[in-house]
Amino acid sequence: MHDDRDLIEARLKRVLDERVRPAVYPESVPLDVGVWHAPGEPVPVAEGLAAVPRPITVGDRWGAPWGTSWFTVTGAVPAAWAGRTVEAILDLGFDENMPGFQCEGLVYRPDGTPVKGLNPRNQWVRVGTPVEGGEEVRLHIEAASNPVILDYHPFLPTTLGDKETAGTEPQYRLARIDLAVFDETVWQLVMDLEVLGELMRELPVESGRRWEILRAVDRALDAIDLQDVNGTAAAARERLAGVLASPAEPSAHRISAVGHAHIDSAWLWPLRETVRKVARTASNMTALIDEEPDFVFAMSQAQQWAWIKEHRPEVWAKVTKAVSAGRFVPAGGMWVESDTNMPGSEAMARQFVHGKRFFLDEFGVENDEVWLPDTFGFAAGLPQIIRAAGSKWLLTQKISWSRTNTFPHHTFLWEGIDGTRIFTHFPPVDTYNCSMKGGEIAHAARNFKDKGVARHSLAPTGWGDGGGGTTREMVAKAARMRDLEGSATVTWETPAEFFTAAEAEYADPPVWVGELYLELHRATLTSQAKTKQGNRRSESLLREAELWSATAAVRAGHPYPYEQLDRIWKTVLLHQFHDILPGSSIAWVHREAERTYAAVAEELEGVIEGAQRALAGDPEPDAVLLFNSAPHTREGVAAGGAAVPLGGGVTGLRPREGGGHVLDNGLLRVEIDESGLVVSVYDLVAGRESVAPGRAANLLQLHSDFPNMWDAWDVDEFYRNTVVDLTDADEVAPGTEPGSVRVTRSFGGSTVTQVLSLAPGARRLDIETEVDWHETEKFLKLAFPLDVRADRYASETQYGHAYRATHTNTSWEAAKFEACNHRFVHLEEPGWGVALVNDSTYGHDVTRTVRASDSGTTTTLRVSLLRAPRFPDPETDQGVHRFRHALVPGATIGDAVREGYFINLPARRVRGAAAVAPLVTLDDDAVVVTAVKLADDGSGDVIVRFHEAHGGRARATLTAGFPLGGVTATDLLERPLAAEVPHEGDAVPLTLRPFELVTLRLRR
Repeated sequence: MHDDRDLIEARLKRVLDERVRPAVYPESVPLDVGVWHAPGEPVPVAEGLAAVPRPITVGDRWGAPWGTSWFTVTGAVPAAWAGRTVEAILDLGFDENMPGFQCEGLVYRPDGTPVKGLNPRNQWVRVGTPVEGGEEVRLHIEAASNPVILDYHPFLPTTLGDKETAGTEPQYRLARIDLAVFDETVWQLVMDLEVLGELMRELPVESGRRWEILRAVDRALDAIDLQDVNGTAAAARERLAGVLASPAEPSAHRISAVGHAHIDSAWLWPLRETVRKVARTASNMTALIDEEPDFVFAMSQAQQWAWIKEHRPEVWAKVTKAVSAGRFVPAGGMWVESDTNMPGSEAMARQFVHGKRFFLDEFGVENDEVWLPDTFGFAAGLPQIIRAAGSKWLLTQKISWSRTNTFPHHTFLWEGIDGTRIFTHFPPVDTYNCSMKGGEIAHAARNFKDKGVARHSLAPTGWGDGGGGTTREMVAKAARMRDLEGSATVTWETPAEFFTAAEAEYADPPVWVGELYLELHRATLTSQAKTKQGNRRSESLLREAELWSATAAVRAGHPYPYEQLDRIWKTVLLHQFHDILPGSSIAWVHREAERTYAAVAEELEGVIEGAQRALAGDPEPDAVLLFNSAPHTREGVAAGGAAVPLGGGVTGLRPREGGGHVLDNGLLRVEIDESGLVVSVYDLVAGRESVAPGRAANLLQLHSDFPNMWDAWDVDEFYRNTVVDLTDADEVAPGTEPGSVRVTRSFGGSTVTQVLSLAPGARRLDIETEVDWHETEKFLKLAFPLDVRADRYASETQYGHAYRATHTNTSWEAAKFEACNHRFVHLEEPGWGVALVNDSTYGHDVTRTVRASDSGTTTTLRVSLLRAPRFPDPETDQGVHRFRHALVPGATIGDAVREGYFINLPARRVRGAAAVAPLVTLDDDAVVVTAVKLADDGSGDVIVRFHEAHGGRARATLTAGFPLGGVTATDLLERPLAAEVPHEGDAVPLTLRPFELVTLRLRR
């Protein structure tokens, strides 16, 4: 037989595009439309419905950037359409190629009942099926004219990302406002032909099934009268019935389709717009659930559910009804789909506490799965947190974006730093916006890396962000692929149903140990420094507020601010969303975040001050207490207590021979040259130099930074090819404080002022850096070449630390050229180490150098301070920034942990004479307390959370500073895990494995 495959495939495409799809709506009439443009921010629904519209016609422009327009659509169904299905076609000016990134709308009836959302791939509203003819039609559309930020030419700088700079130019042109007859037979024919045509193209040319489909399609096209598609569609469908009925092979890959709409809580739109995006999508999905009996939709992020409940009660009513039917599924058990690299230990835990508790309180739903399809890599401490929250499964997609190495599994056990293993799945469909195209389904089956031992994967299905979720077309395609020869099988299932089946079929999956590092988006550890600083500062203030409020409640009967702390935690957790904390949102989001963090800080400072005042007693002129919120003794004051601090010691400052200054406190001797560079940090106790021979530390380095794409997200390795060492100093002089040196530099349009100080009795060099930053597409680093030979180094992560190689033996190691740390990075050779601690930076890199002369090996640690990408915020990081770092020579891991807490939790000095005993004490510094608070249930019980922080075994005794009535081990949600924990009086003996996390409820 002649090979006419190309001829028939081309025929199918043209007939579908030019004849069959247009025949879905064979008749239409225009509707009347008026518009009212809301002034300023969005208005309540009642106000929008009551507004008086002015006339507007199809073709007119509408919608200033970030504006809201209320369209009123009216008309009547022609009498001649009686007995037929009628829909309104409401095209606000959509580009079908941009679902989620354009204007959007939510349709209401005159009584305020939401109908469904309008999106580029979902422009219809059902009027009746069948209609009687003559029905009056009146619909209201709350339309958001969100501007297109990420356009066809991506990553171009734009002022549209902030309402203050976006202007008033209308963004859209009204395209179609019609009533139309909907021909379901033709629509079903479109679905038949699309599914078969897409499947056919994925099958091998040598496959008999491919040719069988080709011949059936050819016969179906023969049956279509191109001048009467509607009259001949049924006959064409009959000729396809046979190939659509042929069942799948028994070995076919199985796909669990989960209706989904990945909605970024903020990204190329502000938080307030996400509130409306969620309402539109939820309206769409509840409507689809009513129409499609097999369809199941899952929505993550408790914050988004809470927004619906608070702002759209009419939508909430529909959602709760669908939840009770098991069709609209709360997923993930987190407050938001947060970044997991940068949130601190307690913040990561609270994502689960608040997320899971919301779903439990509202619906009685326990989330066993964690749902993080788009997060930019996963910290090695996360598996233990997942388990401690009572969950056991993880889903993500983003690791498929890695650019260097292909991850070797799709289903596996992920092992964290403490040994906890979590059953994890990466959908091989390689998208969290699956649209049920044949190419996507075939890719999932081909791509699945666990063939032969497993054959089950998940496909999150639906348009995300503002695309409106799953469409009826996706559901129709899935129905045809439920059992179709040549295709993977597709079944709608909940995440729990998928994971249960996948875990049951894969008895011994492979194990991946350590972080799930994303080989992309590494610059998110640095972009938008003020957002990151606001997060770190908020985390520290929340720790202090809980600690001192709990202490004051127990010691002085001070009221504990349960509701206030709950609200503030949720605000901070929201801003850890994976496009806010990583710095990859528009200007509006980050300017708003800066204001929010300032308000959070002010409120928490008030909580802390009130609690400390209640504890300190009446202020006395000469009595000053040091309140120590760190988990280690400081200046003689116990962790979690307050007392008069110990003093003593001096730091000398003298001129350096050859220029510069020398700081000396008897423990360290620091030499700062005439350029303000640190040329020596000598450990007088160990008799050991810290700075690499012939090198200088505290070296600011400036790189060009223009990644190939994803400006705010990415730093590409070639940035290292060009570097300028900032060695010229405007001033190097003694600082205003004793034992300090001030260094000022200028470069480009920017200036840097540093204060280097050596505190009496301290084994650390403190470095305060203020940068007035006015560069573009530059990357600022602070380098410390260290005389340490280290094949690996440690960086703090949640509830412990993780190790990374300093060498690049493999492509996996080479790809980690920018990585994340929390409060410290630690390098060590046997017997001696160095730590660098920080108060707000996350990104860093570590490299090795071997001298040719003597093979001596040194290690350079560089912290990332600032970037200046122009997309999506063209003014990223412009302005003044302040950072604090400290170099700690001779540091063990324990020293790194301690100094990391000290720099993030500065001592507070309060006038008063009433020393405060800690609520709890631990007799081993390796066991670190991360939270002391009152129980969330209002019982007055004290909750203490701690972990082994050094990476070894620990035996310790926890002693309560109050009469102890009983001790219970709990999960993160403060639910009991087992029987009573033994205690001897007020003492609780403990044995911990490396990095083990423990939460105890102490009954008073």
